[in-house]
Amino acid sequence: MGDVLNRRFAYLLIPISALGLLIAGRSLWARHAAEAEFHRQAALAARDAARIRAHFIVYSQSRVAAGLPFSATLQKSGVEPNDVAEIVSSAQPVFDLRHVRAGHRLDIGRSVVGDLREIRYQIDADSMLDVKPGDDGFRSEIRRIPAHTEIVSIHGEIRDSLFNAVADAGETPELAMRMARIFGWDLDFYTDPRAGDTFRVAVERKQYFDGRTAGYGRILAAEYDNDGRVYQAVLFHDPSGRPAYYSPNGKSLQKAFLRSPLKFAAPITSRFSTHRFHPILKSYRPHLGIDYGAPAGTPVQTIGAGRVVFAGRKGGDGNMVHIVHANGYETMYLHLSRILVHFGQRVEQGQRIGLVGMTGLATGPHLDFRIIQRGVFRNFLALQLPPAEPVARRAWDEFVATREQWMPLLTDSRALDAAAMQPPLASPSSPAQVPPTH
Repeated sequence: MGDVLNRRFAYLLIPISALGLLIAGRSLWARHAAEAEFHRQAALAARDAARIRAHFIVYSQSRVAAGLPFSATLQKSGVEPNDVAEIVSSAQPVFDLRHVRAGHRLDIGRSVVGDLREIRYQIDADSMLDVKPGDDGFRSEIRRIPAHTEIVSIHGEIRDSLFNAVADAGETPELAMRMARIFGWDLDFYTDPRAGDTFRVAVERKQYFDGRTAGYGRILAAEYDNDGRVYQAVLFHDPSGRPAYYSPNGKSLQKAFLRSPLKFAAPITSRFSTHRFHPILKSYRPHLGIDYGAPAGTPVQTIGAGRVVFAGRKGGDGNMVHIVHANGYETMYLHLSRILVHFGQRVEQGQRIGLVGMTGLATGPHLDFRIIQRGVFRNFLALQLPPAEPVARRAWDEFVATREQWMPLLTDSRALDAAAMQPPLASPSSPAQVPPTH
């Protein structure tokens, strides 16, 4: 009898053991797949961050002041004295700097981390002095100013990132950055894009005489299809007359906060939790923020306008920036390698406030981002962000006219041809069936 029971138990044990091995194998496979996906996203983030630092340039525009030599004008614009001397030495052989004129336009271009990338001085209506740093010093040349601006429709499909999709469409990183800002209140371009997503954008593209792209003007309309959910934007103006983007039904795309403190391709490595195992302290404790695994030096932006109440070193948090916003909100940015703001400073939404690092208690470079609502830490990924005001009733007819002019440009080549033949309906400084309700 005992032998029979033992055999039955053995027969029963075999399938149970096999099932256990199958479950364990699937668990190991899932873990391996998750780790591989994380490393793929991290590598993509590093490439995008490097491309942003290498190619994306932010220009500050000014006018040459009366009575100042070119060198003094550059220093007044924040160019380092050592660089000024080299720039003048490089420029003088191609353009007599004694002919620099007061009131002419001067553009200073810097990378997202503040490195000097380009200086452009408008000589006349057709030419400019262009100075760029190189491996062996600055190089200067006289360049033709873009001959014309055309309205074009650009579209593409996401394989891995918006950055690469825009590049595949033959455009520059500037366009990807501009699109990310437009939809940045609804989409987190680190986590939301899916393979197969599509985008369309109608934009003013500036070209040189030889056909090369010189840059972009206004984005008149844009569309992003995120896994079947379509987001659309129309360029209009807010009640104060400033350019702003709205959905076709008149709702403002702008919200009090952006959806991410970063811009591109950073995987979330740790989520909001009240009971997380700390990898350094080796104990379970609350993790009241979101960790983004971005490469060191990646620019960090404030998600909303506010005032800096702390900017400095703070124990295990490392270099930290703490900002107070309106309506009882606060945000914190931890483990920064560099802080770019100071106590008491007023900051605007999307402004660079620091660079990703691993100061304090951190096992690798990342941003620990936290948000507080009326004194309580909240899960940012689940937080409903308050919207801005929709199109005002008094501006509705103007908005509809603008919408009907810009939206067809996304898909209709005939509309593009027509737009090129007529002046815009919206105001030049700004740039669309149910009226908005209040």
